[in-house]
Amino acid sequence: MTMASGCVTAAAGFRAAGTRCGIKEGGKDLALIASDIPAAAAGMFTTNRFCAAPVALSRARLASGRAQAIVVNSGCANAATGEAGLRDAEGMAAAAARALGIDPSAVLAASTGRIGRRLPLDRITAAIPGLAASLSGEGGRYAAAAMLTTDTRPKEVEARVSIGGRKATIGGMAKGAGMIRPDLATMLAFITTDAAVEPGALAALLRASVEKSFNRITVDGDCSTNDSVFLLANGLSGAPLISGTGDPDARRFSGALDEVAGGLAEMIARDGEGASKFIEIVVTGARDSEEAKRLGFAVADSLLFKTAMYGREPNWGRVLSALGAAGVDLSQDGVEVTMQGRLVFARGAAAGADEAALRRSLEGPEIAIGIALARGRARERILTCDLTPGYVEINKL
Repeated sequence: MTMASGCVTAAAGFRAAGTRCGIKEGGKDLALIASDIPAAAAGMFTTNRFCAAPVALSRARLASGRAQAIVVNSGCANAATGEAGLRDAEGMAAAAARALGIDPSAVLAASTGRIGRRLPLDRITAAIPGLAASLSGEGGRYAAAAMLTTDTRPKEVEARVSIGGRKATIGGMAKGAGMIRPDLATMLAFITTDAAVEPGALAALLRASVEKSFNRITVDGDCSTNDSVFLLANGLSGAPLISGTGDPDARRFSGALDEVAGGLAEMIARDGEGASKFIEIVVTGARDSEEAKRLGFAVADSLLFKTAMYGREPNWGRVLSALGAAGVDLSQDGVEVTMQGRLVFARGAAAGADEAALRRSLEGPEIAIGIALARGRARERILTCDLTPGYVEINKL
């Protein structure tokens, strides 16, 4: 398995394109991804009760376990738009189906942007024929750019893996910078592979991978209305069919999928709105995964902790405060906290770390927090970023 800088068209038989249709004031805002043949398909979506129209549409269509294309727009979430919004999502997908000459039910839809506004469907449908005509194996980079909102850069990853002696590729792209919190986030992620995977197995493998990646990041603790992760597998690598989740080929595929999803998730955390620092919080020795996650996210979502990291202030008391308020029955004597690899708290008291040296260690762009419990064997890694005036500036309107 190898990691490389890649895109959603890295796998055989996938093409993509991106264009500007006028939803946003500037830049590309409409993208299309298509497989040359129908593909096995799986997806995961936001748990927000006010889910967007394209979420409802795509969730229903993925019940078949098959899809061939994804049409996505930025600049308008098509959320809180009622029945009209659902018709708009269907219209966008139908226009893509006509341009590709495929069944409308084989097209998934996704949107990102401002909530409460209708899609400019006439602009979208007018642009789709040209968008479909420009599909290419090199078009992934343009599709990745077309779905950005407050992101500062596209997010693309690929991995290669051997399955039954044949090389298969997994490629993906994602967007997301704000309203990021598990049970997905304001994020879209589209992953493609030329491996052959039975739809039921594909759904199970995606669910497990999302739990370890996109559901381990947070920027601001807000859960969005539009989160969608799609995985399409067209089998054009010629590798043998993966029909379950426990055999060696499935495990190898799962490892490569984890690399792609994990890489995209980390890129989202690093590109948090206004962020100046990437923060990794590792909880070890928890009784179970749920306990480790609860503690890790309690720190990662603490505004006091995040602002201290922005200010390069080694106030580890804010870590303790967040842990103590997380609803976990902790013993103060049983917790150790490290900051940038330096022990700052142990046996219920300060561990004597050099505060000046600790402050200097926070000047860089990456921060590591360790929380050791010695209550079990569970470990979780939570990724986040600091909270800066830039975040407020981006989100004040």
